[in-house]
Amino acid sequence: MGERCCAAVRVLVLQAAWALAGGQVRYSVPEEAKAGTVVGRLAQDLGLEAGEAEARRLRLVAQGRRASVEVSGASGALLVSSRLDREELCGKSAPCALRLEVLVERPLRVFHVQLEITDINDNAPIFPAARKNLSIAESSVPGSRFPLEGASDADIGANAQLSYTLSPSEHFRIEEENSNSRSKSLFLVLTKPLDRETVPVHRLVLTASDGGRPSLTGTMELMILVLDVNDNAPQFNQSVYNVVLPEDALEATLVARVNATDPDLGIYGEMIYEIDSVVPPSATDLFSIDANTGEIRLTGPLDYETVTLYDLHIKVTDKGTPPLPGHCKVVLEVLDVNDNAPEVWVTSLSVPVPEDASVGTVVALLSVSDRDSGANGRVRCWVWPASPFGLEATFAGSYSLVLREALDRERVSEYEVEVRAEDGGAPALRGRRGLRVAVSDVNDNAPAFAQAVYTVLARENNAAGAELARLWARDPDEAGNGRVSYSVWEGGVGGGWRPASSYVSVDAESGRLWALQPLDYEELQVLQFEVRAVDAGEPPLCGNATVQLFVLDENDNAPALLPPAGSAPEAGGVAGEAGEAGEAGEAAAAGSGSVSGTLWAWAAWGAPAGQVVAKIRAVDADSGYNAWLRYELWEPRGKGPFRVGLYSGEVSTARALEEADGPRQRLLIVVRDHGEPARSATATLSVSLVEAAEAALAAAAGSSSSRSAAGAELGAGAASAATNVWLVVAICAVSSLFLLAVVLYGASRWAPRAAVLSGPGPTTLVCASEVGSWSYSQRHSRSLCVADGAGKSDLMVFSPNFPPPPPGPAAKDTQPEPSALLDTVSAPPLLSPFRPPPLFSSAYCLPPLRSCCSERRSPPAA
Repeated sequence: MGERCCAAVRVLVLQAAWALAGGQVRYSVPEEAKAGTVVGRLAQDLGLEAGEAEARRLRLVAQGRRASVEVSGASGALLVSSRLDREELCGKSAPCALRLEVLVERPLRVFHVQLEITDINDNAPIFPAARKNLSIAESSVPGSRFPLEGASDADIGANAQLSYTLSPSEHFRIEEENSNSRSKSLFLVLTKPLDRETVPVHRLVLTASDGGRPSLTGTMELMILVLDVNDNAPQFNQSVYNVVLPEDALEATLVARVNATDPDLGIYGEMIYEIDSVVPPSATDLFSIDANTGEIRLTGPLDYETVTLYDLHIKVTDKGTPPLPGHCKVVLEVLDVNDNAPEVWVTSLSVPVPEDASVGTVVALLSVSDRDSGANGRVRCWVWPASPFGLEATFAGSYSLVLREALDRERVSEYEVEVRAEDGGAPALRGRRGLRVAVSDVNDNAPAFAQAVYTVLARENNAAGAELARLWARDPDEAGNGRVSYSVWEGGVGGGWRPASSYVSVDAESGRLWALQPLDYEELQVLQFEVRAVDAGEPPLCGNATVQLFVLDENDNAPALLPPAGSAPEAGGVAGEAGEAGEAGEAAAAGSGSVSGTLWAWAAWGAPAGQVVAKIRAVDADSGYNAWLRYELWEPRGKGPFRVGLYSGEVSTARALEEADGPRQRLLIVVRDHGEPARSATATLSVSLVEAAEAALAAAAGSSSSRSAAGAELGAGAASAATNVWLVVAICAVSSLFLLAVVLYGASRWAPRAAVLSGPGPTTLVCASEVGSWSYSQRHSRSLCVADGAGKSDLMVFSPNFPPPPPGPAAKDTQPEPSALLDTVSAPPLLSPFRPPPLFSSAYCLPPLRSCCSERRSPPAA
């Protein structure tokens, strides 16, 4: 008795709770979700505080159908408790929604929860049978069609859209036909005549693929038996019978009456009707057919939520041997209430969209439809996310996806757009369609170098084709618009730039800068040019970068001796001493060098120590330490009568000259630079020792304008030196010349204006400092003058008018050779930028003549 009272109280409380419940919560979960998956925060969505769910005993009210979900007592979350199978719960109904009731106590309330189970592609297409036997007469003509029962897929939507393929065969192909019955008819089409005697049985495999991702497939083997009899098969008056029945149609309701005719007579014209197959296969027991009349009737109730469309394949056979079949299809559509969501279709998609497309450009055309009618079929559409696209309605059910904002491919190259549709039902159902809109590139970005100015250092004498640097320009465009080609641009800001194309080149694809020829520092120190990067767009865009190429000097030039003024008469002397110069070259220091001929000079006996006898002048075309020269006396070594200035090249007496030193001294002088490795040149200097009067005579004769006549007189005096008469005459002549030289010296010393002296041969300016040699350009102008000045000045020497002495030792009574100082110049094209600091600002000159040299020289190269 007490239990009955408690039960009555519970019923009353439950009814009160149902009366108080007013809200409804909706959740969505995919089928086959794992047990324990959180569907939603039920307690929080119902407005319960933390911990209140367990205190108020939040729970689900048990119903007749298993819900496969439960409420967590601790957290109040709605969890998946067991396997969710949408097909098992809802069949073909869409959407699949479970209505749940949630109960809380203190106070007692009931809430309604709607759980929508979404479909996944978890069911492969299934054929009614694994094997299908067909009998086809060998007399069937190509083009004959044989209906096949299609496969069924328990999924819905795109996951249930099936396509069929047939294994390769030269006799058959598969064909799908869309009818107005909203289902596809499947036919096996004969493409080539059959020959039973050749191939009596054809084994084919029919594959059905659904539209899911990934796609699932099902197969059925077709066993085609070729009949040897060619009779007329029964033919239906319609290939497809379309029937519409409401969902609540009663059993035994007439679905359709099919009718077939056979032109054959007798037993071959008698026909038997039968249902060959039904799609879906689970509805086989739902229909029956009268074998004689062809009437099809219902044998069970229809369920729209389970199946919305039935395909009945009807087969009629005659009583011939073998029997020939005829086929037709009955399509039964079940009417339902409004429970269909809107569908969005893309009818036209213009992609990719150029990034310079104007606002308002149409990107896609969309078609939106809803199978429902009335208010449930009115659809509202929008785009998510809204930027940078929007929807414009063109006419009923058609929309245009247009551009609302400017695009920039370099910022966003592709957009994922979703078009959403919602109908006007209660509750409203939604449909969506995703679009992928790619943005195509236009040439709106010029190539840009990483640096505006590139500084490149290259050593001279590099190999032709050597890589100097790699330049790179970035273009954010793609394809041809971002493909950059490089070139050396001759144009520039400065009009005085040298043409760079004769020195360097740049690879058009890689931007590799390489040398066309070996670089020579003496020819080129700095090369400035521009490299242009041009893309392949239309029109092409370009960017520039300035390249400053600095050539680093290498010690590739040996010192060169400056030639004497009027060196033609000395040719014999140089040639005569070539053998000695070669021997001297063997004694040169380590490093490459050059060997010169014999140079001539004279000195007076009794000359004090420190008397400058000659000056060796050399020049090096290199620069810096590579052009800093030093002079060394190689032979004779030890305590000889002469010495040479380390950096000035001046040959002077180390002590007073005596007759014991002999009539002639042969000096081997090595000129080296400071490069690595050092390069050198050698000079052989032959110094003749004469009397002071002869030295003055030679100096006066050297300044005479009649070099050939003086040489003839000296030659005749030397020939008659054996006789006393001519000796007296010679002494008188020498004395006269000495007096004349003294007079000329005094006149030049105290002359108020400078007088230009010139000789028969070309004059050569020879200057040296205490520090080292200077480099001169061939463009420099030279002049000689005699003027007042300081007591010490650079040395100037005229080419001698006397022929060189014969080889071998000279007799004491033989006329000594005139003094000559040979200096050679290689005339480099550029000035050396390096000049070591002078130790002394003055130079030395030979008495009794005093001379200075002046010149106009170009400023040194930077």
